[in-house]
Amino acid sequence: MSIIKAQPDLSHLTDQYELTEEELTWTLCAVMDTHSRGEDLWVFGYGSLMWRPDFPFEHRARALVHGFHRAFCVYSHVYRGTRDKPGLVLGLDYGGSCSGVAYRVAAENAESAVEYLIRREMVTRVYMPRWVTMRVGGATVRAHTYTAAHNHVQYAGRLPEDETLRLILQGTGRSGPNTDYLRNTIDHLDALGISDKPLRRLLNRVEAHEASVGSG
Repeated sequence: MSIIKAQPDLSHLTDQYELTEEELTWTLCAVMDTHSRGEDLWVFGYGSLMWRPDFPFEHRARALVHGFHRAFCVYSHVYRGTRDKPGLVLGLDYGGSCSGVAYRVAAENAESAVEYLIRREMVTRVYMPRWVTMRVGGATVRAHTYTAAHNHVQYAGRLPEDETLRLILQGTGRSGPNTDYLRNTIDHLDALGISDKPLRRLLNRVEAHEASVGSG
């Protein structure tokens, strides 16, 4: 499991900026230079990519990655929150394992799929591209995914459940309410037959809060 090369020095930049075309091109080349040309690309999704991949793929299946786990460990300043009122979204963090979705992308679409993912996942560089070993359909393959960057201001780490709940309840961003993100995650994990008790407990608390507000 290795990060895709070292990125250029970006210490002069804030955490909230759009990738320049030069930076995107560098990152895309770094990823594609470590992928065998002419081979299909595997992508691992563990959050919103499970229900909204938005890139062409040939095959979709349940998959397992060891060495990382799914966690609400990233403050959302764009898609499910703002800088003033951040939400909280999932990231892959070190330790344990994570069940999610594998996508096999045809070789001719690999570069365009990676470019799309860079634009989507690295909007503030809190996610970093990484190759991981993934188990899918009885086979072991090398997969492209995005893990949480610990040195980034949006990395939340392990928060108390009450604080996680507060952020999810308050967050609304470019892609809608943070509560919808949690519901979509649970719905698609259920469809895959994946049990995630901490996320289920969070959803139960969200729904209890919404019911109490509605009844009031």
